Amino acid sequence: MANETGHFRMEEPAPPDQQPENQTKAAVEAIQQLGQMNVPAANETNIFCLTIVGQIEGHIVLPPQNKTTKYEHIIPTLVAAEQNKNIDGLLIILNTVGGDVEAGLAIAEMIASLTKPTVTVVVGGGHSIGVPIAVSSTYSIIAESATMTIHPIRLNGLVIGVPQTFEYMEKMQERVVRFVTSHSRITESQFKELMFRTGELNRDVGTPVGGIDAVKYGLMDEVGGIGQAITKLNQLIDERKRTGETEGIKQ
Repeated sequence: MANETGHFRMEEPAPPDQQPENQTKAAVEAIQQLGQMNVPAANETNIFCLTIVGQIEGHIVLPPQNKTTKYEHIIPTLVAAEQNKNIDGLLIILNTVGGDVEAGLAIAEMIASLTKPTVTVVVGGGHSIGVPIAVSSTYSIIAESATMTIHPIRLNGLVIGVPQTFEYMEKMQERVVRFVTSHSRITESQFKELMFRTGELNRDVGTPVGGIDAVKYGLMDEVGGIGQAITKLNQLIDERKRTGETEGIKQ
């Protein structure tokens, strides 16, 4: 950078005592702008925490007063976590009302395709398209007071009343059913029964499922919280490392 005399000088790095402060500011800025923590660097935790909260925003930008999770932020974050050698596992905390179906399925597919162990924790709620995301991990946990609302696919705004529209909705619904049943222990018939049940919600169809019932139906693996999730994730990480060491010996 040039000074007042026109000579150039090198920028001096921040003193060591200011570096933690700068890192803290960067972390806070990432949370404010993206709603995400920075991907851990060397010598930091080997578990990356990903939060999916509010409404999942897809192809349409939601009003600014809505609390949203943008899928264009989640996808590169998952790619970075998969590539980062310092990260051994991902903890996904879920508290969402649902949102864009295709965006939610994209996030769920990304989580399911990761090679590193993943554990989801549903706190508060994992409703609508949040259900596929909740079951997409290696192991899924739900708080006892949390709920998951299972209902048919809905469209907002202008709907063209032609057979093709309903066929599209039916195919989209089958995608959700197929994904959930293939990544959990619930049967297709049981899931559809919950999806189309009437009388549970006023003027609507669908079923709100509590934490204990979600485990009973086979949607989630365990009732618990953050402590149980971290313990399970560490177990999965250790198992993955042992498997890798065994395969190395065999080779």
